[in-house]
Amino acid sequence: MEPLFSASCDLVGWITVGKAIWDNQMAYVAYIAGDHAWSSETDAWLGPVDGTTCMDRSGRPVAWSPARAVGGRSAPIAPARPMRPARPMTPMRPIAPRRPLFPATPGGGWSQLDFGAWLAG
Repeated sequence: MEPLFSASCDLVGWITVGKAIWDNQMAYVAYIAGDHAWSSETDAWLGPVDGTTCMDRSGRPVAWSPARAVGGRSAPIAPARPMRPARPMTPMRPIAPRRPLFPATPGGGWSQLDFGAWLAG
């Protein structure tokens, strides 16, 4: 499980790469299928996920992890809705990570959405 940070390096959640996204309270907020994030509440498409970088529907980063380089991409085509996976067990809350250094601004810039607005779809 890797920490997720906002563009301003605030801890916003956690990601189990390729599987699930959790908020700071360890609530299951999104699942990952086919390299895209989907709301665990509404099944709404949130945007692409590249490893540990979560992007909005226009391909701009919303949340990232220092485990991998942050980057954006061109606006993706909305994928077909996948089958909803089984709800994962809530993991133990990880120890709060150190605040990372600010990353370079990704090509195309950061998303205008914060993590909460992104999750709202």
